[in-house]
Amino acid sequence: MNYILWDVDGTLVRNGKDAGNLYHTALERAVGREIDNRLPNTHGKTDGQIITESLEAHGLDASLHGLALEHLDELSRERHVAGNHREPCPGAIDAVIAASALGFTNGLLTGNSAARARYKVTGAGFDAELFDWNFSFFGDRDPVRSALTLRARAAVGEARVVIIGDTPNDGVAAQAAGMEFFAVATGAFTTETLRETNAALVVDDLVTGLDELLSALTRG
Repeated sequence: MNYILWDVDGTLVRNGKDAGNLYHTALERAVGREIDNRLPNTHGKTDGQIITESLEAHGLDASLHGLALEHLDELSRERHVAGNHREPCPGAIDAVIAASALGFTNGLLTGNSAARARYKVTGAGFDAELFDWNFSFFGDRDPVRSALTLRARAAVGEARVVIIGDTPNDGVAAQAAGMEFFAVATGAFTTETLRETNAALVVDDLVTGLDELLSALTRG
């Protein structure tokens, strides 16, 4: 069996314009007071990594990590219920459907929790049944993204697994587990930057690059 593990933010759904605020608010709820100085550039990091770095940056106790993650899930739920949804990246829904038609099992590999990932993809118009949630990997408790790909590799042995993502960190994580990395430039990084990674394929988006993506999947 062949597998694709899709990144969520910047790959399947548009990056949130105020995503950093969510982490900051979760941290404030965990400590029970206002705090200053948000951390820049969370792209490609796991929720676990972002919360750890945020706690360290503010000199806060590491024991607050789990509570901050609980608040992060709750904030995501509140946004979802209020109708504050993400938009799908161009061509992403059709690309997932087309990959399934080629015989690939579609899963998620994201730095978010399972709950947050589900809110994002379903809010953006994806049918949750497009993804195998049992073969999906969530990084809310992981310090680095490669921990997810190593778990995935242990789960499938030598089966082919393709990582599709929008950041260099996706490529680093794929390489750590001996997986192919296909990059799409619909997130925070340009096509030129992604071509400097270990990506076997780089496309501008999943509309103009869909045929090239499907050909690369078929060739493998």
